Amino acid sequence: MSISMKRTVWLVVMAAMLCAGAVTARAQDAVPAKPKADEPEKVLIAFRLDFALSEFDDGKKINTRHYSMNLVPGYSPTNEIKIGSRVPVEGKQGEMQYIDVGTNIWARMTDQHSSLQLEVKADLSNFANPEQESRTSMPLLRQLRINASAVVVPGKPMVVGVVDDPNSKRQFQLEVTATKL
Repeated sequence: MSISMKRTVWLVVMAAMLCAGAVTARAQDAVPAKPKADEPEKVLIAFRLDFALSEFDDGKKINTRHYSMNLVPGYSPTNEIKIGSRVPVEGKQGEMQYIDVGTNIWARMTDQHSSLQLEVKADLSNFANPEQESRTSMPLLRQLRINASAVVVPGKPMVVGVVDDPNSKRQFQLEVTATKL
């Protein structure tokens, strides 16, 4: 066998060994790593959030609306409940725009330093009663918004926001209870 032929065989053998090593490394990367004995597997825990939006008139509860959602802390960036209507309104002469009227509740829960942090955004809107409307022909839209954060104690109801209606003796209170599923 000539020297050039020996070199060619040697190069082919080396190339085959390099390719085999790369395939083995790729196969090892594809196998999921087993957790170490001292690292416990992270278990996902789900919660149900029960919201109660209560309306008070001069200190007396007159109405409560209930909303619920399930979520996993840190798993989903947002969880949302949206109930309402898209109502056409005339912006400029002959131009129709749509506005959302109803209830929108957004929530996110994260696990921070062994405590559960809850962020809530509630946006509620409706049309004013005829006696509350001004003397214009356009309907009056009432809106309340609560943006809050709190540390969650599972199973314990907590008020995350209270809003007074500036035009009446009405007050709105948003309460949430987180229940471990």
